[in-house]
Amino acid sequence: MSKLKVKTMAEFKAEGKEPEILFWVGSAGSFDDRAKKITRAFVHILNSANVDFGVLGSEESSSGDAAKRAGNEFLFQMQAMMNIELLNSYSIKRIVTTCPHSYNTLKNEYKGLGGEYQVLHHTEFIIELLAHGKLSITRDLKGKRITYHDPCYLGRANNVYDIPRELIKNLGVEFVEMKRSRRLSFCCGAGGAQMFKEPENGSQDININRTEEALKLNPDVIATGCPFCNTMMTDGVKVVEEGAAEVKDIAELIAESL
Repeated sequence: MSKLKVKTMAEFKAEGKEPEILFWVGSAGSFDDRAKKITRAFVHILNSANVDFGVLGSEESSSGDAAKRAGNEFLFQMQAMMNIELLNSYSIKRIVTTCPHSYNTLKNEYKGLGGEYQVLHHTEFIIELLAHGKLSITRDLKGKRITYHDPCYLGRANNVYDIPRELIKNLGVEFVEMKRSRRLSFCCGAGGAQMFKEPENGSQDININRTEEALKLNPDVIATGCPFCNTMMTDGVKVVEEGAAEVKDIAELIAESL
């Protein structure tokens, strides 16, 4: 992957310019070593399409999703108001993120607090780039067998089902659907702040249950559209049958096929 080009919103402001979009990296994409690879893959896509984008850098804080789902509304509103004040100071209109948790929170939860933005999941933005001819995908992954796990906050919460599947199919792969998919999909186990909760005694971990379902299809790759889902499914593969399949974000698959 060539050297990545990234500018902060502060740099744009100092130049008296505004970028086309703000890339909201998210906590996982900023700090988790595995999720950083997803961040880099998406930046590679943005660079390849010559998208003028900015990041908040050290000014970015948590969206507040985990606090709200855990029931700490006070902490959520503190985080949200701080973010909204920052975003509005940069006159942000359009936000793209690789994290459905941030996507759902910025898109739906900030409105009542004064944060009105057009928020896109990275798959929605990538398909837009393809439609406008800014990206060209090779079919280097042809012959790969891929299944897709629907992130809860992208699918059931925001009805984004077709776009991720369309992107995967554009890669020329053999796409196989899990029995529980789309609106009837099964959670990876990380949503609702459950990522930080210890397993219940005597019960099977949710991510193990979901991973077993995916591996029954004998996929080469389990595709995800969420860094938290990626972590849970990766851990699941290690427990169920290490090396049985790769777990990759759609951005990584697209970046490999540019």
